[in-house]
Amino acid sequence: MLTLPNFLTLLRIAAIPVFLAILVQQNYAAAFILLVCAGITDVIDGCIARINDSTSDLGAVLDPMADKLLLLSSFLVLGIAGHLPAWLVVFVVMRDVILNIGYVTIFVVDQEWVEIDPSILGKATTFIQLFTVGFALVGQARPDLPLVWFNHTMQCLTAAATAVSGIQYIYRGLLWHQRHGNVSG
Repeated sequence: MLTLPNFLTLLRIAAIPVFLAILVQQNYAAAFILLVCAGITDVIDGCIARINDSTSDLGAVLDPMADKLLLLSSFLVLGIAGHLPAWLVVFVVMRDVILNIGYVTIFVVDQEWVEIDPSILGKATTFIQLFTVGFALVGQARPDLPLVWFNHTMQCLTAAATAVSGIQYIYRGLLWHQRHGNVSG
């Protein structure tokens, strides 16, 4: 059964190609508005799921996938366009690549899927990354605003949060493997 929160998440996923098309056309104001709408629906679907106790396994997979698809594609497009520094784009993308490789590796070694429970730090990192994308869009839509220093600060904060949350998830994965892994002996 498709719940309202899952429907809203699917709408967010469906909006990503529209967002990217608008972004590639350099309509930064419209891209910013769509990004804000995606953020609002993310909050709304989470609240509805918790209030109505309608969380689901599907939602637990779709919601973070929607966030990752939106963020990674945004960072890549803004990086290619030169609106985010390449080092930051590589940093953000590589963190997720490393975490996914770790996730698959644990499955291959232990023959068991790790249940991923987002940490508060991971959620904060997603929020900070979204803000970084949002302010990069505002900086392009309104070049008259003095956002260079603020954007640089957000980029450094994003890099720090991305690194720390990545290390936390790696640590949690290693702990999980140590507790649940197939131990030969």
